[in-house]
Amino acid sequence: QVQLVESGGGLVQAGGSLRLSCAASGRTFSSYAMGWFRQAPGKEREFVAAISWNGGRTSYTDSVKGRFTISRDNAKNTVYLQMNSLKPEDTAVYYCAADHTGLYRSNLGSREVEYDYWGQGTQVTVSS
Repeated sequence: QVQLVESGGGLVQAGGSLRLSCAASGRTFSSYAMGWFRQAPGKEREFVAAISWNGGRTSYTDSVKGRFTISRDNAKNTVYLQMNSLKPEDTAVYYCAADHTGLYRSNLGSREVEYDYWGQGTQVTVSS
C-alpha cells in the first residue's frame, strides 16, 4: 500500500511558476512509475506527465511540453512537477499517482486505469 500526499499548489499569475511535490509512503516507491494528472472544473481528469521508476524516461501531454518538468528523488520518496510559464488554462486540481508495475513496463502510462494509487490533489489556480 502506498499513500501519496501532494503539496505546493496555490494561486499564481499567468506567466508565473509553481513546483508541486508528491510525498509517498512505503519502501517500494523507487520501483513505481509516477504520474501527474489534473482535473479542471467541469472537465474529466487528464494526463499531464509521467516518469519511470529510475527517472530515466519521462512523458508529457502536448499542452505542457516545454513548460512543465517532472522529476523524482527516490531517496526522499518524492516526485515533483515544476510548472513554468503557467497559463489560466492550467487551472485545475493536480493529482499524483503511482503505478506499481513501473519496474516491469517498457512504456509510461497515460491513462488513469494504469495507476493504482492516488493522492488527494492540490489546487492550482492561474489568474490572467
